Amino acid sequence: MRILLFLLSLPLLLSSQPTLQQKIAQMVMVGFTGTAIPDSIKVDIQQRSLGGIILFANNIAEPNQIRELASQLSVLSSSKLLLAVDQEGGKVARLGAANGYSSTPTAFHLGSHLNREDSTRVSAALMAGWLNQAGFNINFAPVADVNVNPLSPAIGKSERSYSANPDTVSQHISWFIDEFHKKKIITTLKHFPGHGSATADSHLGFTDVTNTWTAKELEPFRTTIKSGSTDVIMAGHLFNAKIDSQYPASLSYKTITELLRDSLHFDGVVISDELFMKAIAANFLFDDALELCVKSGTDILLFSKSVYNNQSLTAYVVDVITSKVQTGKIPLAMIDSAYGRIQRLKQRILTTTTIASSLEPNSPLLDQNYPNPFNPVTTIKFVLQYSNHTSLKIYDVLGREVATAVEGKLNSGIHSYQFSGVNLASGVYIYRIVSGNFAHTKKMVLQK
Repeated sequence: MRILLFLLSLPLLLSSQPTLQQKIAQMVMVGFTGTAIPDSIKVDIQQRSLGGIILFANNIAEPNQIRELASQLSVLSSSKLLLAVDQEGGKVARLGAANGYSSTPTAFHLGSHLNREDSTRVSAALMAGWLNQAGFNINFAPVADVNVNPLSPAIGKSERSYSANPDTVSQHISWFIDEFHKKKIITTLKHFPGHGSATADSHLGFTDVTNTWTAKELEPFRTTIKSGSTDVIMAGHLFNAKIDSQYPASLSYKTITELLRDSLHFDGVVISDELFMKAIAANFLFDDALELCVKSGTDILLFSKSVYNNQSLTAYVVDVITSKVQTGKIPLAMIDSAYGRIQRLKQRILTTTTIASSLEPNSPLLDQNYPNPFNPVTTIKFVLQYSNHTSLKIYDVLGREVATAVEGKLNSGIHSYQFSGVNLASGVYIYRIVSGNFAHTKKMVLQK
């Protein structure tokens, strides 16, 4: 019995008295390829205390699959696992029409063509709902870059910035953040200190904004930090000699600590942009980049893969940083500060439950269809408290019945049905369940 109690308390012991290696592992976020969890990732999470996972489009096949994958990842960790995705809307949206969701407008369309609060909120709320139901707890969005150069290959050309006006950018990102906070999703401002004027793409190589960047690009960051709504800020791989004549922002103490933390008074989590991007990988030795990134004041080191030199990337990063702490190259206080900020962030994240875990068969419930809007197939889930004759019917907005999804006796418990609107026109539809004394109605949108 004593052994059993000790084993049950082990996660708590580890979280309350973390080792140096566990603190450093919490500072690492990695990605992987495919829709199944590699064994190496399981080891990284369970044995090395890996702090976070980022998922990309190749990890996401359809809504049910990503909910299951997210659930599997979360239960592997004895502490809260950061589960991240890039869901800006428009061209940078990992959940989209190709994997069972729907297309979303670009930031530029929302901020510069429409420039309406309701439009931005509707788009953000839709995506926030997707992330919440899928099991994500952090979104690497919104883009706070000012659209200084509409032809900027990484930002303007892809319509990722809301506007050339910093005030307009600040307004739209505040609405975006608010809608995600309603769904308990942490958001990330990017790319500090401003990528909108760049003439090069940091994915592809060295990106120097010295002669194009102006201080107005700081304004959306400054305004949102002052509002108190900023959760996380992502540092760009941007060289700006006006701020630091030696290092790009993601590796720069002058940018992260002196400008962002000391001058703009941001005490939240800072995450690097992906560290295998060529702006870093082609110009710095990997071990040197790790040291500089940590010493800059950055808390989380982001990587698109989980293997390096045929071994666990997490293990490698932890070993390198541990060695540099032990030899005095990285102050232990910087590790402790980063770990503390990460744990405070994780404490703020309320558990985001999937439909499958949130539906309990002790009370009747009709859940919102998913995805919504849909084209042409959506899933409708409901819970029955008792076995009963049950009907689930679809109506148009005029109250005319257009389809019957379910008709017959069903047992108590959770039920799931796929509905296809392939033969229906785009528009708003109503679905209604009747089972014994239980009746409930919800709306859904078919968007072809």
